[in-house]
Amino acid sequence: MQKIESVNYLSVENVSKSYGERVLFNGISFGINAGQKIGFVAKNGTGKTSLLNILSGDDSPDEGEVVYRKNLKVSFLSQDPNLNNALSIEETIFASDNPILKIIAAYEKAIENPDDSKAYQKAFDQMEAHHAWDFETRYKQILFKLKLEDLSQKVSNLSGGQKKRLALANALLTQPDLLIMDEPTNHLDLEMIEWLENLFAKENMTLFMVTHDRYFLERVCNEIVELDEGVLYSYKGNYSYYLEKRDARIENQLTETEKSKQLYKKELEWMRRQPKARTTKSKSRIDDFHEIKSRAHQRRNDHEVQLELNMERLGTKVVELHKISKSYDDINLFEKFDYSFLRGERVGIIGKNGTGKSTFLNIITGSVKPDSGKVVIGDTVKFGYYTQKGISIKEGQKVIDVVREFGDYIPLKKGRQISAQQLLERFLFDRKKQYDFVEKLSGGERKRLYLCTVLIKNPNFLILDEPTNDLDIVTLNVLESFLLDFPGCLIVVSHDRYFMDKIVDHLFVFRGDGEIQDFPGNYSDFRAYEDSAVAEKRAESTSETKAKVNWKTDDSKAKLSYNEQKEYQKLEKEIAKLESERVVLQNKFATENWDGEEIDKQSQKLQELFNQIELKTERWFELSAKLEE
Repeated sequence: MQKIESVNYLSVENVSKSYGERVLFNGISFGINAGQKIGFVAKNGTGKTSLLNILSGDDSPDEGEVVYRKNLKVSFLSQDPNLNNALSIEETIFASDNPILKIIAAYEKAIENPDDSKAYQKAFDQMEAHHAWDFETRYKQILFKLKLEDLSQKVSNLSGGQKKRLALANALLTQPDLLIMDEPTNHLDLEMIEWLENLFAKENMTLFMVTHDRYFLERVCNEIVELDEGVLYSYKGNYSYYLEKRDARIENQLTETEKSKQLYKKELEWMRRQPKARTTKSKSRIDDFHEIKSRAHQRRNDHEVQLELNMERLGTKVVELHKISKSYDDINLFEKFDYSFLRGERVGIIGKNGTGKSTFLNIITGSVKPDSGKVVIGDTVKFGYYTQKGISIKEGQKVIDVVREFGDYIPLKKGRQISAQQLLERFLFDRKKQYDFVEKLSGGERKRLYLCTVLIKNPNFLILDEPTNDLDIVTLNVLESFLLDFPGCLIVVSHDRYFMDKIVDHLFVFRGDGEIQDFPGNYSDFRAYEDSAVAEKRAESTSETKAKVNWKTDDSKAKLSYNEQKEYQKLEKEIAKLESERVVLQNKFATENWDGEEIDKQSQKLQELFNQIELKTERWFELSAKLEE
């Protein structure tokens, strides 16, 4: 194993890249060896995508070179794949530059010439060596996992997300020696991400990726490479290890800078006292002084996004959903859904693509009408809606112009105000950057600017639809801190599990076929509950299952009165909800670092849940017994 990992696949040697006066990186070097799964981390606008384009050959460095191992097979997954719109999904797979397809073609050609036994044997051996017999099964399995079931669908009719998933399927099917990926989890739902995560974790693949998905970095990568202030740092471990060592490195740097400042003051006094005539010794000390001055004036560019709102306080009535239903064609998104939002509520929304998550948000904000039911909005509610579409780019518009559309001065708390320039600086756009054209910004910088325009309106009910796409980890951490302190209502749709775990209190789970489940916990709680539910279901005996089915037949229910039937159905839902709360709370005993007092408090809460479950289950059995009479 050690021998395999020592094989060098790629070397980046003193590579530099600039755009005009803007230097992205200068003289950086690193290598990628077989078996490494590297996550590349850097702030937005510091050249992540540019470096990936250089590695893929789509761009050239200003200086330096990238050296690949001879005959290395590389696949590159970009954020905006270039696909042929005239082809179908299946035709795209067969039109790709996949070596296995050439092996299959050679075998089919050999069959047409049965007299050439040597050519046939060679082709047969190649089919065996590359497992090409299973190619059709494999590509269909991957496409189905990525929800691309209609193989005849034209690329021209696919959404941006579907095109990205098709490009991902192609990259995986190529079975490259090295797979380079730019934000591979964008446009994947949670089920797809977890499938891809498991695939990369168990497969012996060499990966180099840019991703903001911190759970993905944690569970897939065995090394993190960070580009910080133009310098590369490598950490041989997963994301948790990187965070720990990075904090230690920054603390050490700050200590060294402080020491240099003290020495600089001392040497500066010496310099001022020196006569004009210099001895050899004093000239050497002067040279050292300039080195010390450079170190003393090092400053980390760690300014954080500062978010401040002047939001109006929410009233007692926030948002009420009264039996709302919505369908498109034959797809039932949700049916007679009732819910009343409370002040300060924080809801996460999860579900497969196409189950109606974005439509649900659009109904709440009024841009889409429900088929039936109504939405009642409180008088004090002011929405801030961050959509997946992002910012509308106007030709020739500069960053500062976008904010000035809201006014030259923006109101803050306690009657204060801030200029458009100062506000942009809080969102990490320095004075020079503010006069860049919006179309020249990186994807992450555009998202940051868009976030600024949403928050500038001082909303008290924030709706964020996939806010984490293209944001760098630094901005994500700041956004999380802001949202944790946000006193208004919050709805978040996101496939970023780390983000969801940190921000939301409970989930709306869009199950499909019109069902929305209210789950009491964050995403990790939900996964733990789902996994335990699957395990319990497998463990149930066939006789118990049959018995429960018999108890619930419509014929049996006729033996109950109308009110008893309603009570029976209500009890089933209540018991299921209490059971999910029990599982979530029990899991927290293993994951939370509670003190003794908190453990006692949570133990009492757990006992109360057991008591309620027992009481309601007993009543359920009473009604069930009636059904059997």
